[in-house]
Amino acid sequence: MTEQEKTAMQQLVQQTLTEDIGSGDITAGLIPEQQWATATVTCRQQAILCGSRWFAETFQQLSPEITIDWHYYDGDEIPVNSQLCTLCGPARALLSGERSALNLLQTLSATASRTRQFRKAIGDLPVTLLDTRKTLPGLRLAQKYAVRCGGGSNHRIGLYDAILIKENHIAACGSIAAAIATAKQIVITESVTVEVEVEDLGELTEALRAGADKVLLDNFTAAMLAEAVALRKQLDSNCRFEVSGGITLDTIATIAASGIDEISVGTLTKDVQAIDLSMRIKACNREPVNSR
Repeated sequence: MTEQEKTAMQQLVQQTLTEDIGSGDITAGLIPEQQWATATVTCRQQAILCGSRWFAETFQQLSPEITIDWHYYDGDEIPVNSQLCTLCGPARALLSGERSALNLLQTLSATASRTRQFRKAIGDLPVTLLDTRKTLPGLRLAQKYAVRCGGGSNHRIGLYDAILIKENHIAACGSIAAAIATAKQIVITESVTVEVEVEDLGELTEALRAGADKVLLDNFTAAMLAEAVALRKQLDSNCRFEVSGGITLDTIATIAASGIDEISVGTLTKDVQAIDLSMRIKACNREPVNSR
């Protein structure tokens, strides 16, 4: 986890708790302040675990006294009805943080699980599976992390770390060649990629001749992909090819075998279905701290 992701995680957890608890958890007031409890989290379906740090951060912000013993780690495949972790600490804090912590864990595990499905469908083909900016609001960096846990890679994080020239940019600049030329002038570091989206072979030819670092082949058919790969070889170009648009588990293997380099799939982050998790809490006596 990067420092940027860590900071974003802490802020996200704080916002999540504020949203749920607000001025205070009035139902948790039923429990004596000094009451301690243990809790277990169970995963009711097969999944890829992701979000353990967000889960732990939720409870740490409520009470540093809470301890968590994880039985699995982010990126692990979880069998059905597996116990993910056990917790121990103040009962009020466990109750107040339960839903916020589970919301984060089940959503990020869903993202990782979805990504793993697509990664397995690609198999051993040398193609990179990418996410997109189609993330759930407020969860950009968290879901980008989850994609990596599932075996995928990250496309640009936002509008600030890569150039992707789309249809409206081209229209505003006048042409693909003009847009790429301008992009090359404003790029101040070699780490910033200049990519252009094309919708047909004519636009692809213009992009390759204009020196694009990468081309996004949008909604290309299988026949068009074959022609695109042949055209790149004919023009002796080192440009990387990314394919996007309507990619499914049924079609991704065929696309990956076409000779392209990357496949970006928006459904990894925008169409996830939360993993079925449950947390059960049981009151207990606080264990005495050994002194020396």
